[in-house]
Amino acid sequence: MLDATVIVVSYNKLPYTRLCLEGMLQCDPRPAQIIVVDNGSTDGSREYLSRSYLNLCRISSVDFSSLNNEANLGACTARNQALELAGGKYLAFADNDLAVRSRNWLGVLTECLESAPRVGIAGPKLVYPFEPYDLECAGVAISPSGRVQYRGRGEASGRTEATAVATACETAGPVQCLISACWLMKRAVYEEIGGLDEVFNPAQYEDFDFCYRAREAGWEVWYTPGAEMYHYENTTTAGSPSLNFRYVTIRNGLEFKRRWQHRFSVEGGPPDEECRWRELPTKPIEETGVPPIVE
Repeated sequence: MLDATVIVVSYNKLPYTRLCLEGMLQCDPRPAQIIVVDNGSTDGSREYLSRSYLNLCRISSVDFSSLNNEANLGACTARNQALELAGGKYLAFADNDLAVRSRNWLGVLTECLESAPRVGIAGPKLVYPFEPYDLECAGVAISPSGRVQYRGRGEASGRTEATAVATACETAGPVQCLISACWLMKRAVYEEIGGLDEVFNPAQYEDFDFCYRAREAGWEVWYTPGAEMYHYENTTTAGSPSLNFRYVTIRNGLEFKRRWQHRFSVEGGPPDEECRWRELPTKPIEETGVPPIVE
């Protein structure tokens, strides 16, 4: 058992939430605490959390609590609600469309955090949840003009035909930022800089902003390929019919650039032409089934 709190926000999409949460109980080490904030689900998620999942956590000796918001207050607000209740020495964010691939992911990320005093946030390699498990994100780079690059996106992961880009993504090290689909951070980071800025509600760029705030305070943000997690990518956010996903992304991106241009413009990030978004085919959970957890 690791003195860590895993925070998950749910908004419908029960099959994904179930896969994410039940995988957390198969980890080694398991987190000591799991907090789920439900943002007004109407698909049975609340009943699952308060009955079936509560019982599973009791069997696994994991402290579990859930908060129920009557409406979708946004991921930033929901995560901040959970952070106020979190008791762990380490604090993890996990999207509900995330699934465990590396059984020891918490241990690997903890080792990274403890490798140096100012390493404050560590993120795993994110891969697609279907064969051949190509890279989705190996940390995030920001160009000098503010364009976003999901490092290694769409590249072969850990295979003989891997490109130079994919090979580079096999090396742990500091990055400009991470996506909060999955990361682990020291409690001290949260205590120093506070929670997510709710101006970025419901989501998008709040994680980049948090990483830059942490770095501004002297913390390091690290990518750690020794831990791998599956990610179904935007299942909840992009699948919310009431959310104008494109508008929110543009609005929040402009705010991020306004705040942090003074830093990313001089950090030597990749050129704009290497930051073009790659549209890649995805598969829903109905097609992938339960992807395997590996040792």
